[in-house]
Amino acid sequence: MNENQLDQLGQLFELFKFDSLFLLFSGIIVLYLIAKGLAKLGENLGLRFNHKRLFILQITTILTFILYILGLPLLVYSTLRPPKELILALGGSIAVAFGFAIKDIIASFVSGIVMLFDRPAQVGDRIQIGDIYGEVKSIGLRAVRLVTLDDNVVTIPNTKLLSDEVSSGNYGALDMMVVVNFHTGLSVNIDQVSEILREVVVTSRYVYLAKPVVVTVKECEIAMKLALKFSVKSYVLDVRYEKAFETDIVTRVHEVFNELEIERPL
Repeated sequence: MNENQLDQLGQLFELFKFDSLFLLFSGIIVLYLIAKGLAKLGENLGLRFNHKRLFILQITTILTFILYILGLPLLVYSTLRPPKELILALGGSIAVAFGFAIKDIIASFVSGIVMLFDRPAQVGDRIQIGDIYGEVKSIGLRAVRLVTLDDNVVTIPNTKLLSDEVSSGNYGALDMMVVVNFHTGLSVNIDQVSEILREVVVTSRYVYLAKPVVVTVKECEIAMKLALKFSVKSYVLDVRYEKAFETDIVTRVHEVFNELEIERPL
């Protein structure tokens, strides 16, 4: 080992002093706590200003990315203070070894940055990816976390949101279209049933009336018999009330149909 290599090795050991490592790990913990505080602040502001909830959550996600992207390199440099010669000497080999070890994490990290601009999904969106449907709760450096309608948290790598097909029900908006289907016999009065469905929807406390309520009808087959299928297309005022809206419509329509003895397929 020549003198230059011994000098570089000495500089390397010089970096990992106890006080430097202590400051580095303390700084990482502080950085993590700040990021968690930002997320909590975003949630609280979203509850206080409900009409701007999704916008606030999206801004919080961007600020968290910026905090990690800028904060981690600055933290490492300010605590360890590596000399430029050592950075150049070790940077290449460490980058190659480190890259092979965490290539999937790096791919997800880069995908997360791309998602800030491409936006296949945003915080607060109701999305379908594969067989998973739920609300995007957070977009992190490595993965997206979805909360499904049965309250399970699903973690999906960022790469899947860029490589797979993603269906978004509201795409950044608070309101979202909800389609509810009803079936009746062929002998019913179509105008009467359509009016019942429209009246039930527009009187729901969850409906968003700034957008239209549309009722469509077509024939279909149920249990090898012809029937009429009524599809009610309307908007819920907040994606969080999607299932409550659907339940409200189905419950009240069922009551009216029974009261008026409207024929239903068996």
